[in-house]
Amino acid sequence: MLPIISKLYCRGGETEFVVRMRPHAVYGGGLVVTDCSSHKVVFRVDGCGVLGKRDELILRDADSVPLLLMRRKGAGFVEALCFNKVWKGYRLDQLEASGSVVKKQLVFSLKESSSSSSSSCFISKGGGPIRITTQPRSFSNKSWDFEIKGYFPDKCCSILDCQGNVVGITKELETFKDVYHVVVNPGIDQAFVFGVIAILDYIYGESTICPS
Repeated sequence: MLPIISKLYCRGGETEFVVRMRPHAVYGGGLVVTDCSSHKVVFRVDGCGVLGKRDELILRDADSVPLLLMRRKGAGFVEALCFNKVWKGYRLDQLEASGSVVKKQLVFSLKESSSSSSSSCFISKGGGPIRITTQPRSFSNKSWDFEIKGYFPDKCCSILDCQGNVVGITKELETFKDVYHVVVNPGIDQAFVFGVIAILDYIYGESTICPS
């Protein structure tokens, strides 16, 4: 599998991470991702409470350098009718010193199903899969490259490629409500996986969404 964000985040072995949801009240929400073997933070996600912008997320590396910008399209009247909404993931190739984006490249699109969103008309564990298309397209004869199966709020879901191979999985930790594990398989772009997880967190109204 080719890297989607960067080959720097494609490891040769299976890697397990701990994901901690930051509280809105203190840190403005978002996610912190720690490698279980090194105990070092590898990614951070800034959500609406940090950025002050609805339907926008940023994935950063351990040094807080922005890697991926994620924006949701299809709000307003379309959202009210519960049509599918689409997230666009842009790799950030160049930024100004102020943090303003100079150059970005579309690397994937994620289409919400009508039953996935916490604000949709149909909230169900049995809804259709959320599907992801990468740019440039893979050689798959399907209209999508990855899909989400399971129910993310229960932290029991998998990211699968178009051939049915598991890319990454989430696992609930019963001890802590705001902490869970993510296992990423060998050769998979970990930055891409956590970009997808950040979007799922927002869709289901967890730590990256704007506080009410």
